[in-house]
Amino acid sequence: MANLIIICGPQAVGKMTVAESLRDKIKYNLMMNHDSIEISDKIFGFATPAQREFNAIFREKAFELAIKHNVDLIFTYVCAFEMEPEREYLTNLANSFEAGGGNFYFVELSADLQTRLERNETPHRMEMKASKRDVEWSKSELLRCAENHKLNSGSDEFWFENHIKFDNTHLEPNEVADMIIKKFQLVANDKEEKEYRFGVK
Repeated sequence: MANLIIICGPQAVGKMTVAESLRDKIKYNLMMNHDSIEISDKIFGFATPAQREFNAIFREKAFELAIKHNVDLIFTYVCAFEMEPEREYLTNLANSFEAGGGNFYFVELSADLQTRLERNETPHRMEMKASKRDVEWSKSELLRCAENHKLNSGSDEFWFENHIKFDNTHLEPNEVADMIIKKFQLVANDKEEKEYRFGVK
């Protein structure tokens, strides 16, 4: 059985760094939302129909294989909470992992806009996400999404049984990871490093 932890929140809120810290603490495998975006961009071009389709297939297959091979997984995701298809997509993921005997955990991060704009230009973000190296475009996209979408749920809105929220404006990634572990009582896997972070510096 495989568990799935989704780290959700708006662009540049800190999903990647929290997910990386959590990965290293509990030895879960990690798929960032940009893993599939960057490779599909590279093959099929930015935001083309083929890119969108391959991106969706990439993720679907990764989840399918995680369940099949009992691989605990962390996935980072940006959700537009006002859109019903988003809830359907996430609910289907939860049902898939729970049907396989695993658990589904949903972690929602939030931070103020100024903090996110600053984090949008950090060297680690530039290194890990090629599409973000066009800083002006990335900033414009961040502001556009903030204006047009509901990127965090309401204070009393919880979509899942295991749904927790953190304002990580003033929290370090390791602090948030420790809080997630404590809240969900997560136990680290017994894995060699190459099994869950092969090739990661």
